[in-house]
Amino acid sequence: MDYTLIAGDAMRAYPYVIDKRGDKEIYNLSPIHCRSFIVGQQGDGKYIVSKGNGLAYSSYTFLYTPEMPTDVWGLLRKEDALRDFYCGQDVQALGIKANQMECVIELDHPIFIPQTKETLNPCLLQYNVECPWRIADAGFMTQDQIWDEVTKWERLNDKAFQVEYLIAANVLIRNLRTLHDNGVLHNALTYENITWALELLDFELCHTPQHPYGKEDYVRHVPVLFDREIIDTYKLINYIAGVLRQPVDYKRVDSLFLEYGFDIENFKV
Repeated sequence: MDYTLIAGDAMRAYPYVIDKRGDKEIYNLSPIHCRSFIVGQQGDGKYIVSKGNGLAYSSYTFLYTPEMPTDVWGLLRKEDALRDFYCGQDVQALGIKANQMECVIELDHPIFIPQTKETLNPCLLQYNVECPWRIADAGFMTQDQIWDEVTKWERLNDKAFQVEYLIAANVLIRNLRTLHDNGVLHNALTYENITWALELLDFELCHTPQHPYGKEDYVRHVPVLFDREIIDTYKLINYIAGVLRQPVDYKRVDSLFLEYGFDIENFKV
């Protein structure tokens, strides 16, 4: 399929859209990934992922529902692809482990949306990751597959961090401190957007000082949403511990948040 490179400089782009008549194979590990597919693998073992190729869980490639008039299920618009690409680079520059952006391409494949009488060319965001499995994929993985990834986590000398969920907690809270100290709001800190290598993904809704929101009303809400991300991170830690079948010491987790300057007591009612 013909395409135009609009960001990045990947040596090879993968201009694929889901089509039963196609002669290329791309892979989706679980329906949770929705519109993201593994399209290749690098020599260093990292997986190349393409986002915006169509829906993984329907016989239809793209679907439209009217609650979000600028969005189409399975499709990635140019402005969203570029925000994901550039905000992801902003975050990675802070030293946070994240997917490595490769390119954004615009497909020469016009899609007509009858509900809005709009025709557009979809875009694909291409990036690579160390681990293709997301935390949310736990229900589709075996315990062996999960622990194969967990055993790769960097162990700390501090004996307090020998329990795996606390290793993850330390990484996630430290990342949150770095994001917030640098004025970055991820705005989607869910178990769907972290891999089992603790890589941060999906910056489509992100706000950074270099790439702030375009609407004044959105910018006004950023300080309020910072606090929500503290609780989002707490939920992530709790979920990881549950998957690993490790009981959570909530006082230890609260103290870890406090060590990074997040006092959970501030939210007590």
